[in-house]
Amino acid sequence: MGWAGRLFDTRDTLVRMALLDLSGLGYLVFGTQAGRPPTATQWVLAVVAFTVALVLHRRPLVNLLAQAALLAVAIPLVDDIMINQVGASWALLEVTMRARRARTIWLATGLLAVVDLTDSIGDPVGRVTSGVFGLTLEVGVPLLLGLVIRANRELGRQAVERAAAEQRRHESESRAARADERSAIARELHDVVAHHVASMVLRIGVARHVLTDLDPRVGEVFDDVHGTGTAALAELRRLVEVLRNPVGVRGDAALTAIEPSALPAALGATVDRARQAGITVEADIDPAVGSLDAVRGLAVLRLTQEALTNVAKHAGSSALARVVVAVRDGAVHWEVSDDGGGAAPAAMPSGGGHGITGMRERVEVLGGRLEAGPTDAGWRVGTVLAAAPAASATGAAPRNRVAPTDSPAPA
Repeated sequence: MGWAGRLFDTRDTLVRMALLDLSGLGYLVFGTQAGRPPTATQWVLAVVAFTVALVLHRRPLVNLLAQAALLAVAIPLVDDIMINQVGASWALLEVTMRARRARTIWLATGLLAVVDLTDSIGDPVGRVTSGVFGLTLEVGVPLLLGLVIRANRELGRQAVERAAAEQRRHESESRAARADERSAIARELHDVVAHHVASMVLRIGVARHVLTDLDPRVGEVFDDVHGTGTAALAELRRLVEVLRNPVGVRGDAALTAIEPSALPAALGATVDRARQAGITVEADIDPAVGSLDAVRGLAVLRLTQEALTNVAKHAGSSALARVVVAVRDGAVHWEVSDDGGGAAPAAMPSGGGHGITGMRERVEVLGGRLEAGPTDAGWRVGTVLAAAPAASATGAAPRNRVAPTDSPAPA
């Protein structure tokens, strides 16, 4: 905003009145008519006008009434009424700029015009003509200037409102687009992925009941596949619900398939599932992970699942994997490494995928950084998830070391 805009800003009325009073004081000292010093009456009327303008700078209509009254008193008493004329004209400008109703502006204009014309009553025609010309300057100019400033302010306000409405429209369209995208994803998950997973679970269940003389090891595999598929269906249904109605769920915790206190057991089940796939897993899981918040707990579980899946895919079923999950001063130290032994099974095609990318994105959302890369013998992924802002430091708890076991490869 330039200096002119600041000069007529509604918040700077006191500054305007102070400048006006200083200008009037300079006129009295240096610019009175014919070089004559101002009279005592002129000084009194001017000082009263100055004071009224400062005191009533937030009440423009009352100020106009006071300045008009001072002008009416000054007309018959002093020859030079410039100070009171300017004070009344400026008061009209303030009313025009700040009045809420148009009727107030026109009543104030009429009042000042009547007071200003009293100087011409009973005088010759020439004096009346001069009075009408003076009226144009003393009433017309401040009225016109005030209306222009008022119109510009209204245009500015409308422009701001239009910009805000446009922003709201863009946000509404963006929300609608995201909702449509979520609905499309939900439909795909429900109609395609969930349908096929449900079909797999159903067939496994039928096979378990039809094939009664199975090798116990095969039965364990069937049970594991059936349980895994059932859990996957439950998580898919939860995810579909979140995608279709994100407002109706409670933030990130709604996506959590387990309670935070059940995280140690869920990590243990993940390790057992990897062992059933033939991988030898050494797990060092801190029981304190059960006190983590839901978001970090879910992240630890998903990272562990993805890492062990990658071990089975790329290192093979004869690999030795080590899982370490520790809580130190509220921060989660997570690491999964393997020795790289064995070849990838034929049923688990190797090649590039989005596993590491998804893990990295999940960690970065929580303010961490995923370290992933080869070691001397195999591969390692690890990260540190900082303590949640509202979480207190967690004391060191005794570790629950799970002894490594060798499970036979599935038949």
